[in-house]
Amino acid sequence: MARKKIIAGNWKMNMTPTEAKALVETLAPLVQNPDVDVVYCVPAIDIVPVVEAVKGSNVEVGAENLYIEDKGAFTGEISANMLVDAGVKYVIIGHSERRQYFGETDEFLNKKVLKALEKGLTPILCCGETLEQREAGVTLDWINLQIKSDLQGVTAEQAASIVIAYEPIWAIGTGKTATSDQAQEVCGAIRKTIAEIYDADTAEKIRIQYGGSMNAGNCKELLAKPDIDGGLIGGAALKPDFGQIVNYDK
Repeated sequence: MARKKIIAGNWKMNMTPTEAKALVETLAPLVQNPDVDVVYCVPAIDIVPVVEAVKGSNVEVGAENLYIEDKGAFTGEISANMLVDAGVKYVIIGHSERRQYFGETDEFLNKKVLKALEKGLTPILCCGETLEQREAGVTLDWINLQIKSDLQGVTAEQAASIVIAYEPIWAIGTGKTATSDQAQEVCGAIRKTIAEIYDADTAEKIRIQYGGSMNAGNCKELLAKPDIDGGLIGGAALKPDFGQIVNYDK
């Protein structure tokens, strides 16, 4: 059975609640595609209004972060229980910006993955290499290490439900995009890693996205590749162009 494509927008630190509701209204008629799962991953303050705004539509809501504890003295953090109660279905874990700016390690991210799964949230687990790592020829080794570290203690059944997002760090927000062949090579390698950790059936089920300046102009070529099951979209997620990506097959 073919894997259903999943196009997720990562809004990052953009959109006030008022702007978020307006964007949802603008995108509503543009993102209707029964063959694609559509997700808006939004800032914490936008979750409640966006969940309300997408009710009755084909869009699910994701969070950009969560903490590893259920509650307590963790000022500024947000728990998985809070996200679930608010209507969130997905959560981004391990984005390069969290790794770089907030010092999140694979050990810590593994705890986040386990917490999300425990609470019924679907992790969108990010991985990717720097330009220096790509030029040094260690891309596949590096990503293999990230995936294996982040999925410690995750069962095959749980892994099959996870979304993995390959985002070459050198292509995030830079306008540079990995070629479709480069993206396919890494996404194929990720699937091979999943097969090594678990089995071929799990590897066949898991959905792998490409992120890193995917846009309306290049999405069709990227999404035609056999191991690219969707996109984690940054800048283009805040524009009507997002609808063209969702409807890449039209």
